[in-house]
Amino acid sequence: MINDSAAPGVPASGPVPIVVLVSGSGTLLQALLDASADPEYGVQVVAVGADRDGIEGLARAERAGVPTFVHRVRDYADRAAWDRAVSEDVASYHPELVVSAGFLKLVGESFLERFGGRYLNSHNALLPSFPGIHGPRDALDYGVKVTGATLFVVDAGVDTGAIVAQCVVPVEDDDTVDTLTERIKQAERPQLVDWVGRLAREGFRVEGRRVVLGSADSAGGTDAR
Repeated sequence: MINDSAAPGVPASGPVPIVVLVSGSGTLLQALLDASADPEYGVQVVAVGADRDGIEGLARAERAGVPTFVHRVRDYADRAAWDRAVSEDVASYHPELVVSAGFLKLVGESFLERFGGRYLNSHNALLPSFPGIHGPRDALDYGVKVTGATLFVVDAGVDTGAIVAQCVVPVEDDDTVDTLTERIKQAERPQLVDWVGRLAREGFRVEGRRVVLGSADSAGGTDAR
């Protein structure tokens, strides 16, 4: 269970188990793996899941000795069957948090029934602007002067969940999609590491559109547990 106290350091019950989902190179995953090597971080990556084979994200997990699993959508009769299979595999590792770190598939009803309120996603734009898989491209096309990264609690919409944290990245005149994407990643990685650690160690609750550190109190809110 996620630690309900706000005391710093590792939860009394030991590091908080998390499962990370990836679809590509796994640079966000690597940041979490590196952080979790420090016992004081208070988080352990217990498994890494993916929606495709042969990606560097899985190789990173395997090099770190972390179990992996793969569920390809095309191997299932429909998306609901895929969603149930992913949910079962994730649940088998008993995570307190699940983190989408560049996972390019939307989860469905089965997944959110099990992990709603404790499934986090890091998006490469300043939500609610530029949701979807082309955040940096859309920011450039629109001509904004700043963009960034958003960590949020996933709900049934597309990048519509309650926001945990955001960081701002300036858009340069000579930026391309690739250069802007890379600069966003450089800001996104420390934000993800910092906040996953804080949420795991201290617990959190969702109050409407707000994510608040600490356990639920008598005023209501949804505990992440």
